[in-house]
Amino acid sequence: MELTVGITGASGTIYAHKTLQLLAASGVVEQINLIMSGTAATVAQVEMGVNLKDPTVPKINEWLGLAPESRLIRFWRLDNLAAKPSSGSHKQAGMMIVPCSMGTLGAIASGAGTNLIHRAADVCLKEGRKLVIVPRETPFNAIHLENMLRLSHAGARIMPASPGFYHRPKSIDELVEHLCFRILDQFDIPHSKRSVWTGEEVES
Repeated sequence: MELTVGITGASGTIYAHKTLQLLAASGVVEQINLIMSGTAATVAQVEMGVNLKDPTVPKINEWLGLAPESRLIRFWRLDNLAAKPSSGSHKQAGMMIVPCSMGTLGAIASGAGTNLIHRAADVCLKEGRKLVIVPRETPFNAIHLENMLRLSHAGARIMPASPGFYHRPKSIDELVEHLCFRILDQFDIPHSKRSVWTGEEVES
């Protein structure tokens, strides 16, 4: 399976980090086309203390705990509109944008994209491929909600970064995992089942 992952400048870099790690460990994902917006690196520095400015594959591999020689990640520059994810003739399973800023969401919803994240998402919509968008903003204003509705009508799956608590998380990592597992579910990618609802009440 080949997927494209977009990371934008919304708060929530930890969701991107965990999602990429889970994709790498899944055993079914063979290629990840990674695209980062201009502000994604700034947010990553603030939230996780990692320097992803001028990113390279070895630097990204180190961030994700992958072997330096791993070729799982293919990094594409934001301004490279000739990259593989920009063409519908390049087959892949779909794309996830995690986290997704309201600016990116609005650009995709309007169809007036100006960078590779916008274009790759538009390609998924026009080709009928899966597009999962993970917005991280609160509160949503009417424009945000209308843009999400427009994208939902166009075929995107909107998954706000709002993890559940029924699995009784004991750490921030378990909270993050819950949402990331749900993102993987949209592509039928295997993962740990520890946060899956069983239909049974948990005893205190």
